[in-house]
Amino acid sequence: MITGEIRSRVDAIWNAMWTGGLSNPATVMEQLTLLLFLKGLDETQTRAERQARARGTAIERNLFPDGHDGIPIVGENGEKVADGRPFTDLRWARFATLAPADMQEAAENHLIPFLRRLGSDGAPLRKHMASARYEIPTGRLLAKVVDLLTDLPMEKRDTKGDLYEYMLSKVASAGQNGQFRTPRHIIELMVAMTEPRRDDVICDPACGTAGFLVGAAEYLRKNDPGAWTDPEARLHVESAMFHGHDFDGTMLRLGAMNMALHGFEDAAILYRDSLTEEHGDEAEAYSLILANPPFAGSLDTEAVARDLTRIVNTRKTELLFLALFLRLLKRGGRAAVVVPDGVLFGSNKAHKEVRRMLIEDQQLQGVVKLPAGVFRPYAGVSTAILLFQRTDSGGTEGVWFYDLHADGLSLDDKRNLLVPEDKIGPWAELTEAEAALNDLPDALARWREREGAETERPRTARSFVVPKGEIAAAGYDLSLNRYREIEHDAVEHEPPAEILSRLREMEREIFDGLDELEAMLAENSVKEAAE
Repeated sequence: MITGEIRSRVDAIWNAMWTGGLSNPATVMEQLTLLLFLKGLDETQTRAERQARARGTAIERNLFPDGHDGIPIVGENGEKVADGRPFTDLRWARFATLAPADMQEAAENHLIPFLRRLGSDGAPLRKHMASARYEIPTGRLLAKVVDLLTDLPMEKRDTKGDLYEYMLSKVASAGQNGQFRTPRHIIELMVAMTEPRRDDVICDPACGTAGFLVGAAEYLRKNDPGAWTDPEARLHVESAMFHGHDFDGTMLRLGAMNMALHGFEDAAILYRDSLTEEHGDEAEAYSLILANPPFAGSLDTEAVARDLTRIVNTRKTELLFLALFLRLLKRGGRAAVVVPDGVLFGSNKAHKEVRRMLIEDQQLQGVVKLPAGVFRPYAGVSTAILLFQRTDSGGTEGVWFYDLHADGLSLDDKRNLLVPEDKIGPWAELTEAEAALNDLPDALARWREREGAETERPRTARSFVVPKGEIAAAGYDLSLNRYREIEHDAVEHEPPAEILSRLREMEREIFDGLDELEAMLAENSVKEAAE
């Protein structure tokens, strides 16, 4: 968790970008990512040089070679100043000292070609950064942002990762294709429920900024630190465990950088249109899928990958993604994915078939109903988390349902904290009052008892288990309210005779009052006449 002082520095960077003319948060984030990548390259080169000196050998790969790039340097008046810019001008220590106009010329004309040259080695992050665009409008703004980034403490992995996550949290608008950040505490809940292991191969087929992959990595660091001391396990974790796909170049750059700053530069963050491309090369490749894919309606029939329509004949993206998850999972593989509510109770043939498949052919384990405001301000739709395992032989005996009412933040567009920041998420230790504002620890605790004490809970409780046969008889409806029993408070009514007796008494009192009023008025009339 970053401190208030560091938050203030990050806020200052964002404010500088906004006041400098970059109003799109995604563009701001991409430009910051570009500069952070350049800064990271210089740090990597410095470490390599230090190690080479210590060994008395030549550096293995010189990211900033001697010589210049051959791209003419153009002055402010458009005249040619030099035949090329030295590669060393792009080393952060040198770049940060250039005059604003010179710094802007280096960034506008030399930075992207330099990154394209680096990206030719095939490393995912360098490859994605090579397709970036430089969009900071003035040298004055660039120089200010570079100064502010230089002051950020990014020596430690934890700090770098937290800083970047905080920057990503400021991207407060959805992307063109419906991407938006899943709240970190919701990710933590889904990750904790699936319990990533050191031998897992994990995929998010719509990874965006790679929040789920980062969440799984951090869970593993916390719960299995031995995976980093076992050479074989560490090699798998750092180079083969994490896979993310997206078809938005900006998201790929943000996701790859997010993984790199958390210590996973070799994570396979790759371009892929998951619903339109065939999946033969990765069918049954993953043991764990974590995802909150964009649900954008329907695709053209011709565009949908045929191996998905063979699983479920539909054009609806929410159902195609579920088919995709089943296609990618190994037998025995598990998944925690977010779906819109319509998946749970949709009445058309494809909806029913997908639910039947999850229950009869695979093992559907749980449904967590989320409050409608959990993804605000991006979307206010009602959603749920589906937890299932691919078995290809059934295995569903009962489905655990949980009705999550509160996640520790207000459910309006502001999403203000209702509990302290360190008590957001499934691991928090809460007071009784705080527990009423954050259901996540309770949800995790009850999930772990789904085959034990949870099976005895009444249908009036927050969570309960419904037998498979009952769900099948209900047309495989997975809406929680279909199975919930509402407990009505007993109300005692007085016997009718007592009520009638009291009404008659009230009636007599009214008539007596009217008689007294009539007598008083008559007496007053007599007095007035005598006078």
